[in-house]
Amino acid sequence: MQKKRILVAALNWGLGHATRCIPIIKALLKNDYEPVLASDGNALRLLKKEFPHIICLELPSYNIRYTEDPKKLKWKLLFDSPRILKVIKAEKKATQGIIRDYQILGIISDNRWGVRNKRLKCVFITHQLNVLSGNTTYFSSKIQQKYIEKFDECWIPDLPGSKNLSGILGHLKTNNPALKYIGPLSRIERRSWPKIYDYLIILSGPEPQRSFLEKRLLDAFKDTEHKILFIRGVFSSEEISLKNPNINIRNHLYGAFLQQALNSCKCVIARSGYTTIMDLCKIEAKAFFIPTPGQFEQEYLAERFEKLGIAPFCQQADFSLEKLEKLDEFSGFSSFSFQYPFRDLFTLFECE
Repeated sequence: MQKKRILVAALNWGLGHATRCIPIIKALLKNDYEPVLASDGNALRLLKKEFPHIICLELPSYNIRYTEDPKKLKWKLLFDSPRILKVIKAEKKATQGIIRDYQILGIISDNRWGVRNKRLKCVFITHQLNVLSGNTTYFSSKIQQKYIEKFDECWIPDLPGSKNLSGILGHLKTNNPALKYIGPLSRIERRSWPKIYDYLIILSGPEPQRSFLEKRLLDAFKDTEHKILFIRGVFSSEEISLKNPNINIRNHLYGAFLQQALNSCKCVIARSGYTTIMDLCKIEAKAFFIPTPGQFEQEYLAERFEKLGIAPFCQQADFSLEKLEKLDEFSGFSSFSFQYPFRDLFTLFECE
């Protein structure tokens, strides 16, 4: 008997959208569904690597790049909006073809607005019900909420109530039964392993800001006596190395290797991306954040966790090793046990 095929599509904006889909994909397999995966670029490469035996398909690319000047990012995205609307249209067309060719019976879309179909039950995954964009936040949030309304349900990887991870990003003042808080999503499990590294540095996100931070951190740590594992967050065969034997540089880590790295470090230095935050919460890590310049969401989250006494942060241009001395004043993350049962969530796809 043919298992029900569910299309799982992840946005390719950094790797966070793809990685947080991994627990959902595993849950679909466990509950006797057959996931079909779709994305583009590095996100698609990651999914293929994690699930080599599952069908992986390519979707049209949003091809979002950051500006070198963070202040111009919002205006670049606004300028790009006609092109992005064309991509959404192409995405919808590609989705119809996938539904036809692979007998898809339901859709789970992580922030891909065009991956939906009126004839199927469709889910949108996001932690951003409100999209922060400075003085245009009201309008960007309304656009996001309008697109979410086109889906049958919206799954928010966070907790309901005041004790949560996303703050104003993932919580509205009004109740909506179509919004379901499913708990933080992470492919990482907490393990009690010896601490091998003083710092685990994880880079991620679109260029050119990823490269800017890489250079700044390598310069700062080049003479360090601390043990460091430096994950560049790139899919490349080109390796880089330093003369300092205390710094182990890897282009990327997958699955169990990343889990081992996270559980074997005293502190994580990373962007304040939401998927990273969910991983840190799962392993109860200490962290230092460097938000992507011009990305309001990451700046908000970094400021929020500093105010809560959980993790310090600094701006990319201000980073120095002295900033890490603040870590002793912060508690680090604690784990949340809340998790909406996937079996109950998947009943949506059993409805006629």
